[in-house]
Amino acid sequence: MSASMKAETSETNAIAAMAREARRAARDLAQSPTSVRDKALWAASAALRERKDEILAANARDLETYSGTESFRDRLTLTEERIEAMARGLEDMADLPDPLGRVLAEWTRPNGLKIRRVATPVGVIGVIYESRPNVGADAAGLAIKSGNSIILRGGSESFYSAEAIHAAMIEGLRAAGLPEAAVQVAPSADRRHVADMMSAAGLIDLLIPRGGKSLVERVQNEARVPVLAHAEGLCHTYIHSGAESQMARKIVANAKMRRTGICGSTETLLIDAAIAPSLLPQIVEDLSTLGCDFRADARAREIVPTLPAASEADFATEWLGAILSVAVVDGVDAALDHIAHYGSAHTESIVTADEAAAMRFMSGVDSAVVMWNASTQFCDGGEFGFGAEIGIATGRVHARGPVGLEQLMTYKYEVIGTGQVRS
Repeated sequence: MSASMKAETSETNAIAAMAREARRAARDLAQSPTSVRDKALWAASAALRERKDEILAANARDLETYSGTESFRDRLTLTEERIEAMARGLEDMADLPDPLGRVLAEWTRPNGLKIRRVATPVGVIGVIYESRPNVGADAAGLAIKSGNSIILRGGSESFYSAEAIHAAMIEGLRAAGLPEAAVQVAPSADRRHVADMMSAAGLIDLLIPRGGKSLVERVQNEARVPVLAHAEGLCHTYIHSGAESQMARKIVANAKMRRTGICGSTETLLIDAAIAPSLLPQIVEDLSTLGCDFRADARAREIVPTLPAASEADFATEWLGAILSVAVVDGVDAALDHIAHYGSAHTESIVTADEAAAMRFMSGVDSAVVMWNASTQFCDGGEFGFGAEIGIATGRVHARGPVGLEQLMTYKYEVIGTGQVRS
């Protein structure tokens, strides 16, 4: 075998070797007391703050060579405030109840057998992510708290930032006496590691991709490991005819423009025909002032003729930027039909004072998260009280919505007898 082939084999086997180490570490984590895992989180939080300058320097190094879109640059960029948010997120996780060992259900059979369903960690989790370096801290913190080991593979654009954040997480594990193999990062930004993680059946128990549509779809299509993912965040805000206008304007401005590059950002505004003539011009003015552009259907353009025309494809586009698709609809059922046709089952919101309309909308939407009189940007693990999240799941198996501690758990059955034998 040539030297180059040997090097390739060694690199290819890196993920498998890491996963075996992670499996051993996961056993220790799953049996560790809550206080020890919480100590690791508190120590990692302190390390993030202490290493702030190093992390910002590493991030600046990543930004120097980044040449992508502005929305993804925003995702990639770390600031003192974002590092502080990461640190607080770890502390919030430490304050949460221990998810391990919870008795989810219990009952006694007629023969006297006592059966209980008990929460246990998934085991070894792999996370493949792009752009956002804070995902590394959030994912590692959730894994530690839930008793799971984790292998992280960040994108090439965030490689140095990810390494600097990983160093702080390792410092936390070391301070608590937990195995450092509980949180590992791929040794390089080589794309080979993505393929290795996808093929690591029996070594990685759950794979979570977090990034662009092409990455997520590739993982969903090619992985031999169970996948928890969403492909897009094509979120809708629907303004019902019973909406209070000032509330609607405030919610839409926040849902679209607070941070345009996150998956919970509203990409399409649906507005009832009954209220559109008076309210739509005000919303357009509000968002235009904030730098938003539009793509509008014919009915919306009849009300605001200066709006650019929308194509069919526009309503199926996750903009991840300061562009909003706009359509005028005839009531709740028409809004539901539009969302069912174009949506990605992520997050939808209705703005209305009509409770019956809100309940019709909320029960009719087949998305992971549905909101009433609130910005879609609240679709976030931290805002849900999870401490943080690894991602937003839009599938129908295992978990939906923000993936926090409980979503990183599975369960086992414990059966306690007094000598029973089966006839």
